[in-house]
Amino acid sequence: MRRLGPVSAVLAASLAIVFARGIHPAQAQPKSAPPAAQQQTPQSAPPRPYKPLTVTLPAAISDPSFDAFRKDIANIARAKDRAALARIVLAKGFFWEREDGKPAPKKSGADILAQALNLAAKDGSGWAALAGFAGEATAAPLPERKEVLCAPASPTFDERGLEELAETTQTEPDEWGYPLRDGVEARETPNATAPVIEKLGMHFVRVLDDNSQSTANTAGEWLRIVAPSGKVGFVPADALASPASNQLCYTKEGNAWKIAGLVGGGE
Repeated sequence: MRRLGPVSAVLAASLAIVFARGIHPAQAQPKSAPPAAQQQTPQSAPPRPYKPLTVTLPAAISDPSFDAFRKDIANIARAKDRAALARIVLAKGFFWEREDGKPAPKKSGADILAQALNLAAKDGSGWAALAGFAGEATAAPLPERKEVLCAPASPTFDERGLEELAETTQTEPDEWGYPLRDGVEARETPNATAPVIEKLGMHFVRVLDDNSQSTANTAGEWLRIVAPSGKVGFVPADALASPASNQLCYTKEGNAWKIAGLVGGGE
């Protein structure tokens, strides 16, 4: 089973799974976004005001060697260099905690990683996913693997509060995401020059399903959201994240960082 940091088992059961803040192993998405736009129930509750639930972003790891390692991964991803990637993947003990509970295939760590990220995809999306992981500066230990750091780290929030927020608004927890920065501007239409209807603070935001004609040509670029005031607007898709995200994990072998495993995916 995958771990979601501070997210409770009850909440985790209803949260949709996204990779590296929205970067799925088989798709190149620029950032994370709650999956409500794809998985929301057809008869969703109408927009209404709600009490903001505060969320605190995880802090970045303060380790120059880790920063340098992430840069190496980014360069390897940019070059699509399988041989170089294999050299930085743990040779023994590589793990894959799949969401479906199945055991990892009996392959080398590098081959398991390539399969999980779909590095063979012709559109390069698997390598883009790897680059997305490399861009994550936050990481936290797995409870059962203290020597391993997995990125991204989960945000801090009142998990019971999110459950209650979903209950009071007659929504599901996977319809909620959080901003990646303070002051994200919600606009009247999915256009960067559209009037701003509200600025979002560091709190959870409801994401609506949107099949409207206004976003027909901007698929994946904008999310239709409900602000705490109850106003409906649009924010860039890369401005929000889901509290559930799959993770790439690292460990040190001697003095060298290595990719040690993956948490999530494999459904």
